[in-house]
Amino acid sequence: MKKIELIQPNIFEPENHWYEKSLNATIHPTISYFMNLSKERIVKRYCHLNPRVKQEDLLSILTYKPKYYSLSGADLLHVTTEDGNRQMVIIENNSCPSGQKSMPLLDEFKEQGGYRSFVEKTILPKIKRSKKSGVLAVIYDKNYMEASGYAHAMADVLKEKVFLVPFYNGEDNSFIKLENNTFFINANNQWVPIRFSFRYLTQKPWNRLPVYSKTPIINPTIVCLAGGRNKLMASKAYSFYNSDLAEMNMQILTPNTIWDVNKNEIPLWVSKFGGKAVIKNPYSNAGQGVYTVVNEQELDNFMKMDFEYNQFIVQSLVGNYNWSSISDNGKFYHVGTVPNAKGESFVLDFRMMIHATDEGYKPLSIYSRRAKKPLIDELENGKSSWDILGTNLSFKNEDGSWGSDTNRLLLMERKEFNKLGISLDDLIEAYIQTVLSSIAIDKMAIKLITKSGKLNRKLFKSLNDDNKLINEIL
Repeated sequence: MKKIELIQPNIFEPENHWYEKSLNATIHPTISYFMNLSKERIVKRYCHLNPRVKQEDLLSILTYKPKYYSLSGADLLHVTTEDGNRQMVIIENNSCPSGQKSMPLLDEFKEQGGYRSFVEKTILPKIKRSKKSGVLAVIYDKNYMEASGYAHAMADVLKEKVFLVPFYNGEDNSFIKLENNTFFINANNQWVPIRFSFRYLTQKPWNRLPVYSKTPIINPTIVCLAGGRNKLMASKAYSFYNSDLAEMNMQILTPNTIWDVNKNEIPLWVSKFGGKAVIKNPYSNAGQGVYTVVNEQELDNFMKMDFEYNQFIVQSLVGNYNWSSISDNGKFYHVGTVPNAKGESFVLDFRMMIHATDEGYKPLSIYSRRAKKPLIDELENGKSSWDILGTNLSFKNEDGSWGSDTNRLLLMERKEFNKLGISLDDLIEAYIQTVLSSIAIDKMAIKLITKSGKLNRKLFKSLNDDNKLINEIL
């Protein structure tokens, strides 16, 4: 059984909370410049390039203060059309995003980097407003490197001990309990209440963390159910918010998405996308439960598999120009990395992490990942399309633990950033898309909560009619 750790102030060691390649990296000037841009300058630049967008509308969006969604990470694809219209497209939003361990320091004299920025600007104001008594905690089931980094930053900023609590799905968690809607942990054989918790629970968090809790938690479970860990609900949240954004001449950009798809319907939708599509288990994360289909063999392989849940989403596939899906908006294909010495270009995605502050959402960390194999003009029979298109670094070991393929991690540092082909305007676009998608999920979360703070199960079921998922919700 994993054990609770007690984190004391002033024992933070950077090498324990960054990848080695990140720890020794120097931030790229373009990233540093972007991270220090004021909202007003970002708005001015974006509206200059998008003159139909009013500055006051965009500024109101960037200063939005979320009710529930305080830490968000969006994964974006850098795509273009045959007419050269380049865009940053949202493929996923993540309510337990990684990123700190992959972000070079903005200021080498501030060794806690984004960990401390998040605690100072997001967690500290919420703790000050809370009148609860008890201890501070970070609860986690993955990414110990970052979870412990947040715990150390909390201990240093608040100058008090923080409990680092493992809370794994399906394991013995007898040292933590929920009583009268308040979480308690067993510290030195004494049950003490948690007055505030940051949580890094990625695996079915809703079966351990209730929607309603008297213990303040960042991010609360409702964020996961509303789209932060539920791709089906995220797609609907984007669609609802896009109706409002249309009046402002803005839009959350995503691949064409079909939701509420039963397994036996999937071949029909794949055919609609020209035989090439992405199929997703809506509730998975860390690159699990995502399947790229570019030919009949890959579709047949998928259809032979058994799945835990009943609903899927199907999206148009972004690949090479010669083999991308044909969607209602035309054909999008990957810009890819700048060709290497062998002339090879790789698919990449882009993680933008933002956090809620008193001034609205601010960028917190950025990194990129590339696929295992280069993007080719013509697909070879029998070759896995996932190796060409899949970018996620996480993999699950046989013992259930998680690993990460850091060889494909692309940092925002002087050498590697130049390989991405990303400009300052692309960074601004990625930031704005991340904010828009996060607001959409926060607004969905607000709709799903009743006045008494409980989940509106009737509304949730009407939007996400998957009994297997609903029965898991604590």
